[in-house]
Amino acid sequence: MTSLEEIRRHLNDVARESPEKAGALAFPMLLNTGPRLPVRPAEQPLHDRATAGTLDVDGRKLAVYRWGDGERRVLLMHGFEGRASNMTGFVPGLEKLGMSAVAFDFFGHGESEGDRATILDVQDAVRAVEAEHGPFDTIVAHSFGGLCAYQAVRGGVRTDRLVTIASVCDFGHLPKIFCNRLGLDPSIEDVLRRLSEEYFHPETEIWERFSAGHRAAELTLPLLVVHDENDKEVPVEQGRKLSAAYSRARYIETQGLGHRRIVADPGVISATLEFISAQVRTDSRKQESRG
Repeated sequence: MTSLEEIRRHLNDVARESPEKAGALAFPMLLNTGPRLPVRPAEQPLHDRATAGTLDVDGRKLAVYRWGDGERRVLLMHGFEGRASNMTGFVPGLEKLGMSAVAFDFFGHGESEGDRATILDVQDAVRAVEAEHGPFDTIVAHSFGGLCAYQAVRGGVRTDRLVTIASVCDFGHLPKIFCNRLGLDPSIEDVLRRLSEEYFHPETEIWERFSAGHRAAELTLPLLVVHDENDKEVPVEQGRKLSAAYSRARYIETQGLGHRRIVADPGVISATLEFISAQVRTDSRKQESRG
């Protein structure tokens, strides 16, 4: 099996002669999801307790999981190279609030079919899950899942509130994240951006339209944005920019949790549950006053 170091060395060697050729070689890696991660031992008990099923989305099997039977439902969305079980830390608290939790493995992740999950693929998946298990009181999303959550909500998926953790704000930051992770020559990033524009055609203005802050003034629901100051994969500036774009966003900046541990941190989970429960109480008071 070819190691990442060998891939890095080869692509950078090719880039010295032709960034175009190196970018063409790297682009499938940008799209493809890579090896599927197993369920982590700490996540296994809750993962096994879920009611599991599948949905057919344009001929691809989507693995879906549900915990609890509360009428208020929360959608949990994992990040790139993750799986639904990564979000199970939120499940016990949601059940205590009398809510049910729903999660799904992105295409190319976990038990779902496929080998890629673009922002539009995930949007299609969210719509299918909403149709079967929604509506959702809240969406809680991590990393790339957060970026996809904003896209899905702008695309018509309904929710009363949104929590994004270590989320990308700028869609155009994804090629940079990919190149930084592999240690690739910066010239390759420009080629990846052009090839991405070709891939998403006839979609236009993708770097603006697919960004989480796009049309921020139209998204008036309460938001909680959480990011770690030492996130090595998605820089904290992305979280700060995302929070600043939305007038109703509450921002929490953590220390020492990085990009992946943050989603399972007890403090982050507690803050998320408090945000959800406080908003539920506010909604209930508003409904009572109307009655």
